[in-house]
This record gives sequence, C-alpha cells and structure tokens, in this order.
Amino acid sequence: MIIKNIKVYGEDQMFREGWVRIQNGFFTEVYRKNSLEDSHTFSVNDTEKIIDGGGCYAIPGLIDMHFHGCMGYDFCDGTKEAIEAIAKYQASVGVAAIAPATMTLPVKELEAILSTAAEYKKEPHPGAELAGINMEGPFISKEKKGAQDERHIISCKKDICRRFLHASGGLVRFVGIAPESSSDALEFIHEMKEEVKISLAHTNADYDTAKAAFDAGACHAVHLYNAMPAFTHRAPGVIGAVSDSPHVNAEIICDGIHVHPSAVRAAFRMLGPGRMILISDSMRAAGMPDGRYTLGGLEVEVRGKRASLVSDGALAGSVTNLMDCMKTAVKEMGIPLETAVACASMNPARALGIYDTYGSITPGKKGFIVLLDESLEVKRVLGTGHLYNNSNI
Repeated sequence: MIIKNIKVYGEDQMFREGWVRIQNGFFTEVYRKNSLEDSHTFSVNDTEKIIDGGGCYAIPGLIDMHFHGCMGYDFCDGTKEAIEAIAKYQASVGVAAIAPATMTLPVKELEAILSTAAEYKKEPHPGAELAGINMEGPFISKEKKGAQDERHIISCKKDICRRFLHASGGLVRFVGIAPESSSDALEFIHEMKEEVKISLAHTNADYDTAKAAFDAGACHAVHLYNAMPAFTHRAPGVIGAVSDSPHVNAEIICDGIHVHPSAVRAAFRMLGPGRMILISDSMRAAGMPDGRYTLGGLEVEVRGKRASLVSDGALAGSVTNLMDCMKTAVKEMGIPLETAVACASMNPARALGIYDTYGSITPGKKGFIVLLDESLEVKRVLGTGHLYNNSNI
C-alpha cells in the first residue's frame, strides 16, 4: 500500500511533502521532499493499493502512556473484554500503542488485573497494542490522593512491587510512589530502579524530598501540576525538582481542564519539549455521553469535558482522548504542531522503551499512520494495514 500526496512527519520533527509505503504491516519506504527541485517516484505493482492523502499531515500513531479507560470500560475492570474494547477505541482515534494506568486498589485485586493483562498480551488483538502498564497506585500520598481510594493506599514495599511485576509478566513499565510517605523510599528507588522505572505520583513531597528521589534514580513525574504541591518561589516542590533533574520526563494533561494554558506553556519552556509527554488520563467516560460513571470504585459525575468525584468534587481524570488533547495543546495552548506530535508519539515511545517499533514514520517500524487535515481533524487512520477511520479526504 502506498499513501501519496501527504506532508510526512519525520524524526527531524518537521513536515515535508512525500509518500509512504506500508507492506505486511510495516513501513518499508518513506520519501520526504527536501527541496522544490527534489523528486522521487515510486514503482507500483498491479495489486498494490494507492491512497491519495489529499495533502493531509501524516503523523505516526500516538502513544498514550497514562489513561484508565474509555467507551464505558476501565483497565481495572480486569477483563480481556475491557482491554480489547479500550484498544479498539484508541486505535480509532489514532493511538497506536497504550500503557494503561492502574488505580489504588487492594494488592490482590491489582495482581489479578495485571495477570489478566499478561494473558491478554499473549494473543494478537485488534486495536492499539498493549505496550506496557503504568502503575499510578497504591504507593501514593493520602494528602494528594485525588480520585484514588484512600482505604487502599500503602507505603512502597519492594516485595509487593515485585509481586506486581511478576503478575504482569513484565508489562509494568512504571511504578509511581510518594517518596515522603515512606522512610524506606530512597532504598526502594535504589533497588527497584534496576527492575522498573520509578515515577513520582500523587505526592505531597517538598523540593528536597522530591530531588532526593530523582537523584536516587526516579525518572518520571506523573501528570505534572496535578496531585502535587503548587510551584511557588520559596517552595518549588516536585515541579522545581523535576526542572532541576535533566533525566526526568514529565507527563502533562492538555484537555483544557486540568492545567491552564499558561502553565502548560511554562512547563514546556522550563523543561524543554524533549522531556514533555502528553497524556490523556482518560477514564471510562471518554467517548461516552455525560452522566455518572466510576473510577477506582468511586462515583464520578461527567459534564462536558469535566469529570469530578461525586463525594467531594475533586477532578477525576479526563474524558478527552490523546488525539484531542494534542489538538487542544496546539489550537488552544500555543504549542507548535511539530512539538505536540513529538510529545504524543516519539517521547512516550522512548519512555516506554518501544521506540524501535513505534513513535515515528520510519522504515522497519509498525505501519500505523494518521492523516490530519489543516484543522487537525482526523481524516484517516491506518494501523498496520487495517483501516480504523475511513473519513473522506
């Protein structure tokens, strides 16, 4: 299959006119014009399909490495049916690979959820690929629990963490902790960083505590600004520690609800786009109408783009998919399209260790490609030879 007449996004984070060939589910040829005089024609066999991209932007499938669910399903439902429904929806909106997040639940329940995911991974399934799991709980702070269930919060423990890793069959890529909540946190990081990446999540840590955790080997910050102390000039907290730790990446939710556009722009300036990862943090209400839903066993009220706990009104994840978050970052927050695409594809792919397979339109990688019009509306999604979205272009 050849997709022609497109603006191809490259690893140089620029769009250039060109075309792409996909064979047996992988990119095999990618041509991008370097100058007005440069030209390159493709040879076509009699059976090869040609798609005219209509001048659309062509970007790699996105990678959502922190979300909980969509279409009425949650990863923590703990069923293969839920994971498959989630994966199909994600692919339909242009997400090629996923790393769903767990909630704060009883340890045995989490083990069962992780085991189900490991079993799911053993067989091929339609939709976005299950590329990993991002554990947001249960090693978090009660003070910054957000929409997590306080009854199941525990201190970080190596033996329990290893039980999670074993149950997942190696799928767990990140384990979040609140370093101030345990006197053994630095020892936990020192030892466990060789087995899994450690993130700071739902934490009330001050600057010194967070910086010590990053210096010990933690390398990731879960949804920057949310569920952590505010950044102030005398108490910069986790955000200041992230800024001062060049090896640390930071997730950010650009749904227009969780973080003010000015704060989004400030984070990009402070950390640089190479360290920023766009996430959706979507819950099961994504893709569904307004109403009442659940998240981690807690009741959530959804109105428009806002999801709030019924009990206390706390923000409870988003109802916006990653493609729409990326579009919001560009159209409402002033992030350049070229930067936003990298932060929703290349950066998360590298963080998850799957950049050899996803994250760019490069020969040898999975042939998942998304065509966007000038308004950044999805016109067509082609994932490893399968048509997920068939809008006219």
